[in-house]
Amino acid sequence: MINYRPRIGVYICHCGINIAAVIDVKAVVEHASKLPGVVVARDYSYMCSDPGQGMVREDIEKEKLNRVVVASCSPRMHEPTFRNTLKDAGLNPYYLEMANIREQCSWVHEDPAIATEKAKKLVEAAVAKALLLEALEEKEVDVTPACLIIGAGIAGIQAALDIADAGFKVYLVEKNPSVGGHMAQLDKTFPTLDCSACILTPKMVDVANHPNIELMTYSQVESIEGYVGNFKATIRKKARYVDFDKCTGCGICAENCRLAGRIPSEFDEGIGYRSAIYIPFPQAVPAKYTIDPERCLQLTKGKCGKEGPACAAVCDAKAINFEQQDELVEIEIGTIIVATGYDIFDPTRKPEYGYAENPNVMTGLEFERLVSASGPTGGKIIVGRDRKGEGGFEPKKIGFIHCVGSRDKSVGNEYCSRVCCMYLAKQAHLIKDKLPDAEITVFYMDVRAFGKGFEEFYDRVRREGIRYIRGNPSEIYRKGDDHTLIIKVEDTLTGTPMEYEADLVVLGVGLEPRKDVREIINLFKLSQSTDGFFLEAHPKLRPVDTASDGIFLAGCCQGPKDIPDTVAQAKGAASSALIPMASGKVKVEAQISVVNKDECRGCGFCVEVCPYSAIELVEENRQGNIIKVASVNEALCKGCGSCAAACLSGAIQPKSFKDEQILPQIAVLGVKTE
Repeated sequence: MINYRPRIGVYICHCGINIAAVIDVKAVVEHASKLPGVVVARDYSYMCSDPGQGMVREDIEKEKLNRVVVASCSPRMHEPTFRNTLKDAGLNPYYLEMANIREQCSWVHEDPAIATEKAKKLVEAAVAKALLLEALEEKEVDVTPACLIIGAGIAGIQAALDIADAGFKVYLVEKNPSVGGHMAQLDKTFPTLDCSACILTPKMVDVANHPNIELMTYSQVESIEGYVGNFKATIRKKARYVDFDKCTGCGICAENCRLAGRIPSEFDEGIGYRSAIYIPFPQAVPAKYTIDPERCLQLTKGKCGKEGPACAAVCDAKAINFEQQDELVEIEIGTIIVATGYDIFDPTRKPEYGYAENPNVMTGLEFERLVSASGPTGGKIIVGRDRKGEGGFEPKKIGFIHCVGSRDKSVGNEYCSRVCCMYLAKQAHLIKDKLPDAEITVFYMDVRAFGKGFEEFYDRVRREGIRYIRGNPSEIYRKGDDHTLIIKVEDTLTGTPMEYEADLVVLGVGLEPRKDVREIINLFKLSQSTDGFFLEAHPKLRPVDTASDGIFLAGCCQGPKDIPDTVAQAKGAASSALIPMASGKVKVEAQISVVNKDECRGCGFCVEVCPYSAIELVEENRQGNIIKVASVNEALCKGCGSCAAACLSGAIQPKSFKDEQILPQIAVLGVKTE
């Protein structure tokens, strides 16, 4: 019920020509001026501009407006803008209603008459709702001055250092025994050919030694609860079976392990081998050994040799402890950064390339370990070695294949992985540098050299005699019993089918969301975009934010990107996480759900469907009877409306989207509600 005298201002935006080229803006203004409660109706080229906002502020003061309707683009983009305008003019910011006449009218209708009539209806519906809007008050909560960062690749490392350097506590959690992520596996970085380890290792050491950073490697987040400013996390520190404080990192245990050199190394992508007790790579941080519980004979079989575990026998520091258990640690933090990285595409999903059958067909990341000075061959390009590192040969003919698992509808990855074109160019250069007489051919769809210095590097590689052929190979198979591979391909520029011989084929595999992406989504209440990576709050204006306040994204978990872009986004995420911690307080969502306890029957459906765990059933004493009713945690609620949709009695409603506010809009649009 309207219990005040409405004075509504309606403002129609031209959005340059985005709206005005299709919609008759003047006709919409004239229609709006005749609607109940409207005392001002205006149009302007760009309502979001300073003059446009100034017009609204001036009318609020002069015309004593108590409600405002803006018909423009999506509220997702500019609703915060106009709320601030109302606030600056002394009007409650939630007395604003927006009509989206760009995405819903001018961008989807070619007929100006239809678009204009639809815009009139949307504006009329917005006015009908504006008449019933209520004042809402934003609340503030204190912020715990600490940040949790999940993932210690280059993104997590950079974000941790930035926040720690600002004077705030950081908990950096990494599920692997060492920090560094995929960048630690690389040999050189494009286009400058800097040593990857030379860039990364100092930062890894800084993270381990920084007084404001608590590094938790070989750990993972078990649970998270709370809300922005006041999160509580439980971290599982997995048992290393090695006393962290006693271990000196000498390596004698690994040398004497009965499985030494027999377990494929994950860090070396399976082309090198390790022991059951290991550090992932020589520069690992922390330089502490870990026992693999799935491979260790003592842990899997209960016995390791006649005289007991060799590693324990030779460890002078007495650091081996097979009785060690996982440890659960609870921490309190104010903000969270997710920097969980990516997986590479599994080329067995493209069987035509023969990756599973031919050992001389390898992924780009496997080649990085092959060519790296810290790799299993010491940087020598030798293929075909046995497990003991014996035999093998230098390849004379090498083929590189672009876009394996990227821009490919057949495997469900229609996006470009952004790094493949350039890392293959870099790898081709590295081969040419080490094997000058090698014949190198690159098969590509398109070359996307978009970054700073990329095009110049691509030109340099071609000048070195590396041949580029436009065309995707259709098949790779072995010729006879020797190591020679045949690449069948069509040169799409000439339309000529060809066959190429190669001793080594490197697949430019793309980047994919991690296999455990659903676990992270469920843990942190995140969303996915259509490509499977985590979805940011807004692709332009909030690229590091998520829909969950206080949780931010950094690096390739949000989408494929190279190292400079990853570092830049990590610094952006760190800055965003610092804002609430530095201010000490943060505002929580005002448009939350509210329960009419007289109508609630305590069925609990709303509790089950709430994606933010913001609702619980509590007991109330009514005239001596104990009943259960729903209660909303205002700090956790995001006003998504899932509870209202599930409620059987209509007892729970989101503020600003109550039935009595929505139904008049529907009636204006001519839709029957019965």
